[in-house]
Amino acid sequence: MHADSRLPFSGQTAVHRQLPQLLDRHSRTLFRKPFADYNRVAFADSFERYQRRAGAARLILDSGCGVGESSIALAMAFPDCYVIGVDQSALRLARARRGAADWPGNVDLVRADLVDYWRLLLAAGGRLERHYLLYPNPWPKSCHVGRRWHGHAVFPTLLALGGLLECRSNWPLYIAEMCFAIESLRGRTVACERYLPTAALTPFERKYLASGHELWRCRVDLGRHQRVCSWPTPGAPGDRPEASRR
Repeated sequence: MHADSRLPFSGQTAVHRQLPQLLDRHSRTLFRKPFADYNRVAFADSFERYQRRAGAARLILDSGCGVGESSIALAMAFPDCYVIGVDQSALRLARARRGAADWPGNVDLVRADLVDYWRLLLAAGGRLERHYLLYPNPWPKSCHVGRRWHGHAVFPTLLALGGLLECRSNWPLYIAEMCFAIESLRGRTVACERYLPTAALTPFERKYLASGHELWRCRVDLGRHQRVCSWPTPGAPGDRPEASRR
């Protein structure tokens, strides 16, 4: 297989100078964006399925799962865990569901915005065994640092979910910033490392490998989740006592 995928292009050559300020502000300010009703419903339905089907099984979250290839692979690799793949694209998830008859029984794909899904999962007391961020949109323009997950106001929630967090990218600066952000908020050293998988876990990973890109990742064990909020009242969007919007 040959591909001609382009590497992210950016005028930024080092960890963004505004990232420390963003991390400091987000760590001290509660996130106040109201929940979208469709995200509330999607989360409630998926969490109920998890509790009904899996009981006390350990939970793996595949954030930004796309067509679900990685979620299925993770479910097969960890048969004693329950895998929830979340993506906001109905089109990508529709492609995934065409092969639903062949899915392992411990995987579920959900259409939702991760910004809401992560917060709802934390509020419900969900505990993660593993958390995968596989090739998120790098937003390589310097002015878009706040759109990268580690620069977003939801990042403290992401970390609070706990578990073994693994992030992969073909842009080393994204992983370097992710490491910096985790170290800043958790005080733990995280390595940005080159990574060559034995088998591609996602279509993007396959395309990047075929294009000759170097792949990068960071992994850190965040431990058990930190419960920092209570379950939001159904039917009352935006009722959480948070102080920042995005």
